[in-house]
Amino acid sequence: MILKNSFKLIKKKIRHFYLNSNLYNKKITPSSIELMEYQSSPSLLDCLIKYEKKKINIENYSLNEIWSNPNLKEKDQQNLNSFFWLFSLDLRSSKKDTQNVIYQWINTNDRYNSKNWKINIIGKRIIAWISNSRLTYEDGSIDYKDKFNSIIKKQINHLINEIETSESINDNIVGCAAIILTGLSYPQNNSYLDTGLNLLKKLAKYSLDNDGFPKSRNVRQLSFYLKYFILIREWFKESQNEIPNFINENIYYLGQAYAFIWQNNKIDFLFNGNHKTNNDNFDLYLKRLGYSFKNQNNELGGYAILNNKKNSLIMDIGSSPNIKLSSNYQAGALSFEILSSGKKLISNCGYFQKVNHQLNEVSKSSAVHSTLIVNDKSSCSFKHLRDKKSKINQGLRILKKKIVFEKNYWKINASHDGYLKLHGIIHDREIEFYPEQLKFIGHDKIISNKGIRNLKFEIRFHLEPSVKVMKTQDGKSILIDLDGEGWKLSSENSVMNIDKGLYFGKKNSFTNNQNIFISGMTNEENQTIRWEITKL
Repeated sequence: MILKNSFKLIKKKIRHFYLNSNLYNKKITPSSIELMEYQSSPSLLDCLIKYEKKKINIENYSLNEIWSNPNLKEKDQQNLNSFFWLFSLDLRSSKKDTQNVIYQWINTNDRYNSKNWKINIIGKRIIAWISNSRLTYEDGSIDYKDKFNSIIKKQINHLINEIETSESINDNIVGCAAIILTGLSYPQNNSYLDTGLNLLKKLAKYSLDNDGFPKSRNVRQLSFYLKYFILIREWFKESQNEIPNFINENIYYLGQAYAFIWQNNKIDFLFNGNHKTNNDNFDLYLKRLGYSFKNQNNELGGYAILNNKKNSLIMDIGSSPNIKLSSNYQAGALSFEILSSGKKLISNCGYFQKVNHQLNEVSKSSAVHSTLIVNDKSSCSFKHLRDKKSKINQGLRILKKKIVFEKNYWKINASHDGYLKLHGIIHDREIEFYPEQLKFIGHDKIISNKGIRNLKFEIRFHLEPSVKVMKTQDGKSILIDLDGEGWKLSSENSVMNIDKGLYFGKKNSFTNNQNIFISGMTNEENQTIRWEITKL
């Protein structure tokens, strides 16, 4: 192991030396310079850009110090060098001043450097420069345009050389998009377009399942993919180029998955790296461009979703993803959420996205999901990597699943082996719903293969922060106040209590919430814990 790590370190140092060498600089420097022919519309980026309410004037930037401020934080440095702030500029800003900022950047960053030439930063920068060509390119001097066109191609040559060394799917998507846009904008070099499309096709095959759902099972990544595939398709349309079939095919399947997970419900389900987002603007973007998606399936991507006009039952019935795709996976197997009249009755707690924060690890645990926890352990274990991210160390498999969806009867049943190796336990969960009675009945089975006893178990039912709860005097039921709707959770012959917890529904923030939990100890025999959630 030590020898292997030493070899990786030496290899990394050699690569660093090569990328900063004159030899590499010469390799990626273009031998010829062509003019930009296709200038994409910035409005096509509406699906990706969060616009500032107040437009920025370029004159507000300190033009002489913008690239030499040593006090910038890393995130601010990346945002500045990505140039996505160009989309927030007032179009009445001076072209001369805008081009002067870019000219300074070129003079400062003409050669590769590890800070400003990262895959995602280059990708965003090129997209921003070309998409805002009205400010960044039009009416520029011959010398400026030569420098601009040259540095575009130089960065693209670096992207093509390095993109497959990156493990980040999202960064690679951005990089592919930038290569494709450059190929469309500079059609004299068809190799850029072909290379970008081939890389994107390879990436999609690696990271999407047969139904077009990310193999990571990450809901946010699904939206991210769809936005970039549609953006690329619109570039082809606007530049009057034939749209590749695989672009249309992927949009079709991604769109179906998006309809399944969002458009059919218009609410965020807090599974596997998801937190509350606002897709309303994206939906308007899709409508404006004529995209319409439908999906009436009950299962996709390892999720089961059953709903009618008033109620929804959602459950995670998927196996854990491949280790390489698991950086945002959460150990919430068989966790579920219930909606009543568009409000969360039962919820998971969400995801704390900052990987270098201890709450990221907390939010990945089974304990913050509405599921079974055995011996205070999660159904999956995680290991930390050098970049502070954590990925699956020991995953789980779904052993069986069955879905029934009828007018007056719903059922989701599944089991997983996440606790089998450590504790000899299989968790089997069945949730039934009777729409006419507004009653959910759950059966959590602890199937013991090794006869291990005296292990603590808990079944948690997490609530959103605004939901109020109260224990009845006999201690056998918990009353739930869902914004004026009354519900009751009960479980005969079980110990029930209310506990405090943390809710991560909003991105990189947390607040207090409450959860109801049923607790007990395992024995040598199989156990079934029955519970009910009934509307009062």
